[in-house]
Amino acid sequence: MAVVVALALFASACGTGGTGARDEGPAHADAVGGAGAAKSLAPAATPSASAAPDPTQAVRLVKADPVVSSEVKRELKPCVSDGYPVDVSYGELTGADAEDIVVNVLSCGDQVGVASYVYREQDGEYRNVFKAEEPPVYAEIDRGYLVVTEQVYAKDDALSNPSSENVISYKWISGHFILKDRTRTEYGDLGGGDDSAATEG
Repeated sequence: MAVVVALALFASACGTGGTGARDEGPAHADAVGGAGAAKSLAPAATPSASAAPDPTQAVRLVKADPVVSSEVKRELKPCVSDGYPVDVSYGELTGADAEDIVVNVLSCGDQVGVASYVYREQDGEYRNVFKAEEPPVYAEIDRGYLVVTEQVYAKDDALSNPSSENVISYKWISGHFILKDRTRTEYGDLGGGDDSAATEG
């Protein structure tokens, strides 16, 4: 069972009044899907695999990564001073010698998850083995699984009221991530008295 150690979220960079990366912003039902896993291992220049990165090193890793979209790179700027909107954690996902790195890129104002990436040590450097760039999205390590949460908005949904939430679990098997479980929770209308319904697919 992997023990995940979360690096500090840029506490002074963005306001603490937000409720996190999972509850605001438009998204699509197919935000992550099986295509989230990178087909090829794209090398990144930094950091070396000898140590897990701090947030600033994670920013360099993302910006040097050819798999990351130019839009994400362009928008990845400090919120305040030198505080970047990233949430970095590391742990055991792929069985590599060094711990894997999960980087969530957030928005500054409300800390909505903009993109999520997983980096695996290979040949002395970290390489991208997973990406999800359809916000709002947030990835984390849970007992050896990569768990990706995305909120889904219908056309007329308010930002505070997503229609549903997808939680997708991936397992590293034979050199890439395989989708193992997908749970969709449908939220009832506010004030309508309907309970939320969870479905698995």
